[in-house]
Amino acid sequence: MVAQSGGPTAIDTRYPVETPDGIELALHPAGPVPRALAWLIDLLIRGGIMIALGMVLSLLGAAGMALLVLAWFVINWWYPVLFEVLSGGATPGKKAFGLRVLHEDGTPVGWGPSVVRNLLRQVDFLPAAYAAGLVSMLCNRRFQRLGDLAAGTLVVYNATSTNASGDGGDLAPGRVEAPPLPLSPDEQQVILSFAERSGKLNPERAGELASLLSPLTASHGADSAERLLAWARWIKGTAT
Repeated sequence: MVAQSGGPTAIDTRYPVETPDGIELALHPAGPVPRALAWLIDLLIRGGIMIALGMVLSLLGAAGMALLVLAWFVINWWYPVLFEVLSGGATPGKKAFGLRVLHEDGTPVGWGPSVVRNLLRQVDFLPAAYAAGLVSMLCNRRFQRLGDLAAGTLVVYNATSTNASGDGGDLAPGRVEAPPLPLSPDEQQVILSFAERSGKLNPERAGELASLLSPLTASHGADSAERLLAWARWIKGTAT
């Protein structure tokens, strides 16, 4: 994966996970400093929204103040949840530092875990200035505050997987072999997609997927995967 803005710092640790389809990812949990700065940006944004609403709603007298209290409740509790679930796991503050919230298995955070981690933010704040949350983050290698531990979530540096989507990246050098039969453009794309994704699969999963084409490759497992890679190099016109 290619680290974006705000890449992993020296204090952060690599946390490997494997997705259900066998893709191995390396997540980089974010430490207290970037998370605190992201929180500060979000606090300033929420404060600005409340000030703007206060100026408008003050014109409505007592009814306006009642609406302002309701707005404060919604913004205070739902601002992080809505952004985390609907905006790729990142509030504006987290986006500014290249951070996002994920489940511990690397999947996008859902409504339940996001609500839990944000409700328990009040516990992390105790006794003051997020002291409990800071102690919790410093006591585990994935920098999870109490809300993260309860919700099963992580705050990690944002990253994208290189060639994981079959974007036409270069293949690793190796044997080149022409397919035994003419292949349609769609069939060629399937083979190229497998080849470009295979670097992110563990060998067992790659062999399992390649074995689906065993009638064509006349092989199974790792041998089938290696033959598909050789065909992919031929299709791309690469040299050994």
